[in-house]
Amino acid sequence: MITTEMIKQLRERTGAGIMECKNTLIEVQGDMDKATACLNKKGMDFVSKKADRIAAEGIVDAYIHGDGRIGVLLEVNIETDFAALNKEFRSFVKDVALQIAASKPQFIKRTDISDEILNEKRESFRTQVRNEGKPENIIGKIVEGKMEKYFKQICLLEQPFIKDPDRTVQELLNEKVLTIGENIMIRRFSRFEMGEGIAKKEEDFVEEVRKQACSY
Repeated sequence: MITTEMIKQLRERTGAGIMECKNTLIEVQGDMDKATACLNKKGMDFVSKKADRIAAEGIVDAYIHGDGRIGVLLEVNIETDFAALNKEFRSFVKDVALQIAASKPQFIKRTDISDEILNEKRESFRTQVRNEGKPENIIGKIVEGKMEKYFKQICLLEQPFIKDPDRTVQELLNEKVLTIGENIMIRRFSRFEMGEGIAKKEEDFVEEVRKQACSY
């Protein structure tokens, strides 16, 4: 028997509509894992199709941390001006601004990083691993593992979402595309931290922003 609680649980897992969750559960005879996998695949297919659509509307939003020590300016695009007014979309933009303030990404996605920066980072990791005395035949694999961790630190879409670290910002974005039904693109951002680059007393502004973001 398919219960309301099962439908609710599946909806929370996948972001799919109530009827779609119910029909999928019936189709897989109540197997939650199979239903989740099925809806996730449908969702990714939908997101992939939407990714080719032009998103030229949206908003430019700003976040200023309480006492003005950290600020973020962010542009997020969506397909229609009507959807740009959607509360779900606006809430998503606010969450992304908080993410940038708290987690200090340098790029939106890894393809935005220049070859020069990537080559320099790989060589730095390679030197580090060699100095640790690792066998030459596994150095390449270790370096690539370090590069993956590096991408998760500096690329916004690959970062764990500050309000729910079990999913990435990309997964959050995909969920909003499914919910709203339009392509969404984080186009650009700038992050400012008071006194950045000036020698001063060390203060953990970032951790303060994280705590504030997670309390919302």
